[in-house]
Amino acid sequence: MKTKDTNRLNVLRSLLAEITNASKTSSPITTDLQLLSLLRKRAAMSRTAAQDFGAAKRTDLKDKEEAQVAVLEEYAGEVDTIGEEEITRVVGEVIGRMVSDEKKLDLGSVLKNLLGPGGAFNGKPVEKAEVAKIVASLMADLIRKHTAQRSSEV
Repeated sequence: MKTKDTNRLNVLRSLLAEITNASKTSSPITTDLQLLSLLRKRAAMSRTAAQDFGAAKRTDLKDKEEAQVAVLEEYAGEVDTIGEEEITRVVGEVIGRMVSDEKKLDLGSVLKNLLGPGGAFNGKPVEKAEVAKIVASLMADLIRKHTAQRSSEV
């Protein structure tokens, strides 16, 4: 902060205020994923504000919001999360295990096995939306293969 980067300072102050306020509620920010969620939410709000300021031809305020988005995204990029390749590998294993155990195979049950208590990603730094997207993709591939296999048998 000795560089007098007021934009970064303002962003950090507002984040600290939100974290402090959240600590006084029933759901304080205690994990990296909760912090990442807060950073992304603030970045989305700043992006929306920048668009609104752009529509109102307030370039000064638009530039300020865009600079805040850059700082927020920089900090969000520093939070370690599980990568897409690792998610895909684990999801494939869980789906394979569920198929071999002849369990019900739908999006909800797979996500429950991954994210629920005792699941592969329970309490781990992974984005639920990304997991859901990968599960849906792998299940669609599995359905296509199963359909193609059935049509070739007929």
